[in-house]
Amino acid sequence: MGFVKEFKDFAVKGNVIDLAVGVIIGAAFGKIVSSLVEDIITPAVLGPALKAAGLEDLSKLTIAGTAIKYGNFLSQVISFIIIALVLFIIIKTVNNIKKKEEVAPSAPPAPTKEEVLLTEIRDLLKTKA
Repeated sequence: MGFVKEFKDFAVKGNVIDLAVGVIIGAAFGKIVSSLVEDIITPAVLGPALKAAGLEDLSKLTIAGTAIKYGNFLSQVISFIIIALVLFIIIKTVNNIKKKEEVAPSAPPAPTKEEVLLTEIRDLLKTKA
């Protein structure tokens, strides 16, 4: 029974659940970025370039009789740059929030009754001396 309890404790810990949520959201975000790059950015950028080169699509681009298929590579590079930029912005924002929380000093605790009494005694002794 100890193994099952240990596994349950491990699986229900906040860090494991946070990691799972992060992986799922990251996968969904990756699909959104891929669609953005493949369906919007790539056609908008490559369309005019292909027309200027007199090509209908990238499949007709050949070098020494070999088709050069670099469209997917460009899509992956653009996707990587977008995802890296978004992650950088998110991490920078989280770090700034943490820094503000750490920098904000809390008010010093009020002196206890004993400290107040000792301070009064010290002050009285100073005036008598």
